[in-house]
Amino acid sequence: MPSGLLTMSDKEIERVAVINKVVGGQLKQRAAAKLLDLSPRQIIRLVKKYRREGAAGLVSIRRGRISNRFRGHEFKEQVKQLVSRHYYDFGPTFAAEKLLENHGLKISKERLRHWLIEWKLWHAKHEKINIHQSRERRACFGELIQIDGSHHAWFENRGKKCCLLVFIDDATSRIVGLRFEKSETTAGYFKLMREYIERCGRPLAVYSDKDSIFRINRPGMESVETQFGRAMRELEIKTICANSPQAKGRVERANKTLQKRLVRELRLRNINDIESANIFLQTFIEDYNRRFEKVARDSLDKHCSYLPLKEMLDLIFSFQEERTVTKNLELTYREFIFQIKSIHEKRRLQHKKIIVCEHLNGEVTLLHEYRKLDYTTIKRQKHVAQIVPLKQVDEIVERRGGFRHTPSADHPWRHYTQTTRVGYRR
Repeated sequence: MPSGLLTMSDKEIERVAVINKVVGGQLKQRAAAKLLDLSPRQIIRLVKKYRREGAAGLVSIRRGRISNRFRGHEFKEQVKQLVSRHYYDFGPTFAAEKLLENHGLKISKERLRHWLIEWKLWHAKHEKINIHQSRERRACFGELIQIDGSHHAWFENRGKKCCLLVFIDDATSRIVGLRFEKSETTAGYFKLMREYIERCGRPLAVYSDKDSIFRINRPGMESVETQFGRAMRELEIKTICANSPQAKGRVERANKTLQKRLVRELRLRNINDIESANIFLQTFIEDYNRRFEKVARDSLDKHCSYLPLKEMLDLIFSFQEERTVTKNLELTYREFIFQIKSIHEKRRLQHKKIIVCEHLNGEVTLLHEYRKLDYTTIKRQKHVAQIVPLKQVDEIVERRGGFRHTPSADHPWRHYTQTTRVGYRR
C-alpha cells in the first residue's frame, strides 16, 4: 500500500469514510450506494480497489492530467485573434455560432464566455430583475400577432438611424414580418401587414402599444378609429392595445435580440442602407426562426386564407378621409381641387359625403357608396405674402383692423372636437 501524503477533495474523503465502513462490516453495500449516490456495482468496484490499494485507490486518476477537451494554446490564440478582429462586441453565444459557421471552430459558449472575460471583451451583467406575472402563450399559430417598432442605430455609424417594424407570433415566437423604415409610420405598417397577410393569411388579432398609429390618445376620443384601426376592422382582425411594454414582452424581447444579432449581421455583410437591408431580412428571418421558434401547444393554423381582391386591398390599405361635395361637384384635398365628372348625377352628388382614398403610391380614388367616381384635378394657387418695410408694419395692421382678438378660455374654438374621419396619423 502506498505511503505518504494524499491530496483529496471533500467528496473523496467522504467516499473513503463510507467504503471503510463497508469493508469493516459496519455498513451494507446498498446503504453505501444510497449515501454516495452510486450504483451497488460501483460500490463493489470501489471496495475491491480500497482493499487492494487503500485510500489512494479512491483518488481520481484524472487529477493532474490535461483534460480530454483541452484544445491547446494555439487554438485559444486563434480564437482570440478572430474574436478581437471580427466579433469583439458579440455575446458569447452569438460569437460561438459565428466561429462555427464562418471558421469551422467548435467551442462551447460557456468556455468562450470565460475566455472573453479573461480577455476583457465581455463583462458579466447584473441587471435589476423586475417581477411581472407571466401570461400564457396563445395555443395556435396565427391566433395573436404582437407588433412593434424598434428605433435603433441599425447601421451603426455607417448610415442613419431608422426603425425596424417587427411582427412576431405569440404562440411560437416566430417572426412573421420584418421591415426597415425611416420612421414608425402608418404607411410602413400598411406595407408590412399587406406582405404578411398575402403570405400567411389574416390572423385573428394583433397586439400593439398605445402609439397614436393604433389609437387616438385624447380624453373622450379612445373610441375614434385611426387609419390602422379602420383597416384592421375592414379585414376583420381584432386590435388590442397593451397597457405596458411587459404585456407584449415577446416582441420586446425579440427587439432586444435583434438589436444584438441583426446589427452585427448587417456589419459582417457591409449592408449600410434600408433597401439592401430589407432584401437581406428574408434570409435572416429563416435563420432566426430556426434558432428561436417554439412549438405551439396546438398544431392548428388559425390564419384565415380568404383575402379580398387586390383592388379591395388597395383601398383598405389607403388613407381615407371624408369630404363634402360642393354644388359645383368639387372638393378640396391637400393642395388640389377635385372636380367630379358625373354631370348627369349632379343633383344626386351635390353636398354629399365623399370618401377620399389616398393610396400608398400617391394615387387618389374618390368613393361614393362604394362606387368609384371619375374626376379631374386643379392645383390650388398659393397665396403670396406681401413684403412691406419694417417701419410700415404698424400702419398696415391698423389699416386692416388692428391686431386680432385672442379667444377667451371658454371660447368654442378651444374645445373643437374632431370627427371620426379626422386626426389620423400618417
